[in-house]
Amino acid sequence: MAKPASSAISSKRPKVSAIVTTFNEEQNIGACIESLLWCDEILVVDSFSTDKTAEVVQAIEGVTFVQRTYFGSASQKNWAMDQVLHDWILIYDADERCTPELQQEIETLLAEGPRYDAYTIHRRCYFLDQVIRFSGWQHDSVVRLVRTGTARYPNRRVHADMKTRGPAPMLKNSMEHYMVESLDEYIPRIMKYSYWGASQAWREGKNSGVGQVLGRSLWRFIRVYFLQFGLFDGMRGLVFCLLQAFGTYVKWATLWGWRVNEKRGIRPNLPPFDDNEEVWAGLDELDRAEVPAEG
Repeated sequence: MAKPASSAISSKRPKVSAIVTTFNEEQNIGACIESLLWCDEILVVDSFSTDKTAEVVQAIEGVTFVQRTYFGSASQKNWAMDQVLHDWILIYDADERCTPELQQEIETLLAEGPRYDAYTIHRRCYFLDQVIRFSGWQHDSVVRLVRTGTARYPNRRVHADMKTRGPAPMLKNSMEHYMVESLDEYIPRIMKYSYWGASQAWREGKNSGVGQVLGRSLWRFIRVYFLQFGLFDGMRGLVFCLLQAFGTYVKWATLWGWRVNEKRGIRPNLPPFDDNEEVWAGLDELDRAEVPAEG
């Protein structure tokens, strides 16, 4: 867990707002928040959880808890970034933890004066309480530390990568990501993400056939299990890589079925998308921004 910041560093660095998004995370949210208590503000944006997530969060002093309809991770986090108070934002999911080493690195970086407006953090992923060393996740990293107003998620329902103004170099230390605690929870999550991915593809006018349903699924397994060394993760690697390929299959098979039904006059029941332009404001400016050279 994160440790209290030294008074010397805290007095020098700019203030940090932490954002945590949640849905039915009563088992994770307490530990996540505890690892972020060194931040100057913590905003939890919940998607109307039906478990005890709200009770857990509201019992922690100093944490702001709000609820908002879920239109995807990108929409939720963009909206949250517009609500916070401070100049720097640290973004977490409820199943992630900030380690003491990462905390110290971030605080030292900010106290010394950061050169860039955004930073990428490596995620150390856990599958059934064991670190996945390979299987495509050894290089998993996400832009999560940003200066307010310099980064934005694109308008995608799922798998949206942060756009930044300029480079986002990698920090040395990792966050911890407890990605899979139970397969009876993870498999429905795969189905949900695959449905969202198919919905995004439908909105973008994409089609699906043998190349997508069979080709992409088979390639996903070959890539993560053989080329990205998932076989060295043992049984966990085999199960995990097959599940990734399964998610790819469900996404493109779902889209294929929708296109078949479209010809029969049947349209799919898509999830709601966020069409509020304010949530996506600033993306055009980031696309046009001149990217400074590193070095």
